[in-house]
Amino acid sequence: MADILLEARGLRKTFGGLVAVDDVSLTIERGTMHSIIGPNGAGKTTLFNLLTGRYRPTSGKVFYKGNDITSLPVHRRAHLGIGRSFQITNIFANLSVLENARLAAQALGKDNFRILRRADSFDAYTARAYEVLELTGLRDAASLPANVLPHGGKRKLELAMILASSPDLLLLDEPTAGMASEQVPDLITIIDRIRDLGKKTIVMVEHNMSVVMNISTRITVMHQGRVLAEGDPAQITANKTVQSVYLGELYDLPKGEDA
Repeated sequence: MADILLEARGLRKTFGGLVAVDDVSLTIERGTMHSIIGPNGAGKTTLFNLLTGRYRPTSGKVFYKGNDITSLPVHRRAHLGIGRSFQITNIFANLSVLENARLAAQALGKDNFRILRRADSFDAYTARAYEVLELTGLRDAASLPANVLPHGGKRKLELAMILASSPDLLLLDEPTAGMASEQVPDLITIIDRIRDLGKKTIVMVEHNMSVVMNISTRITVMHQGRVLAEGDPAQITANKTVQSVYLGELYDLPKGEDA
């Protein structure tokens, strides 16, 4: 029996007369790398925001570890073990790389409101910060101001900040957005390392199909607010309907033929 970590049941989200997500259900199994893809306007970002708690659904439910979290805000979900990233990097630009990671570790600890104590009194959080910087390849940059990191480095730091609180589930919104093509393989290696070493479950919205097809264990394809198809990368690539409405446009695949 599958070990379901996150589940959406009949999610619907409307903005006035616009139906952005229409009766979407999906399950995320523990330990998987589950990508959500689709053309612009497909509803994938809205779905992501429903899963993370940024939006509340017009109807439907979201369950985490079997518990209904539909009405919980983002910060409450973080305390349950759900970490999320954003399309735009969300870091403290004027603090050091280490301080960013340490504050992220502290945020979900018992000292989260005790910001006026000496930094060296939080040894456990500092140690955790160094661990996640090592994992994301930023340990040598620990003393640098975060704002001097290249865009790819800032993406890595955001990952480190998410990992600092040891979440079970990571929700990544366009992790390669704005990155130079030569920076992408390094980030993907780190994401793979995170999943393999920590047994993490990752849900990712991503436009880069090379990334999606190479690291996903399961893919959900969105189209016009609904789930168009779901399967492993080979099944999605070979799906004629998906080729017709999405992948064919990206890869110039002949319609009606398997890839």
